[in-house]
Amino acid sequence: MPSHPSPLVIAIAGGSGSGKTTVAQVILQRVGPDRISFLQHDAYYKDLSGLPPVQRAEVNFDHPNSLESELLIQHIKQLKNGQPVEVPIYDFANHSRTERTYSVQARGVILVEGILLFAEPALRDLFNVKLFVDTDSDIRFIRRLQRDIAERGRTTDSVIHQYMTTVRPMHLEFVEPSKRYADVIIPEGGFNAAALDMVVARIETLLR
Repeated sequence: MPSHPSPLVIAIAGGSGSGKTTVAQVILQRVGPDRISFLQHDAYYKDLSGLPPVQRAEVNFDHPNSLESELLIQHIKQLKNGQPVEVPIYDFANHSRTERTYSVQARGVILVEGILLFAEPALRDLFNVKLFVDTDSDIRFIRRLQRDIAERGRTTDSVIHQYMTTVRPMHLEFVEPSKRYADVIIPEGGFNAAALDMVVARIETLLR
């Protein structure tokens, strides 16, 4: 029997607020969501429901150890084998994993997005194409501030405190150095039309 071609696994990394999700959405729209299995590393934060709320808020969510990357690796391998996966749903307001999941079907492209994807050797080994979205730190902070207040129920003071104590130090320790593993670096993220045209064209070529 003829074997099915292995799915193309594409990773999008970059700092918090760099525009990774925008780049992912452009790829989804232009390549076609019916051709892509989309996973976000953010969904795989470890469940902290056993900790008191004060301790949950003090966890360093920007360190690789805060994520259950082993489960993400397992899910990518399952999708590559043609099996659907149940992705956890994380409650960012309460720092806990909910009991709900959502299904992702196996398709010809597996698109994975996350801050720390290239900091994990076992994850890097799974990716055929590695994209890094590179955006100035002041722009990234403003975007993070707006998102965390609007979508995650945070206060301005709490966002600033988290940025200074964990986000910025972890970016410098893990995210920025991981840029060297990228195949393509996209300055200014979703606003870089020329880079996105090139990336989408390359994906289409690889799929053919």
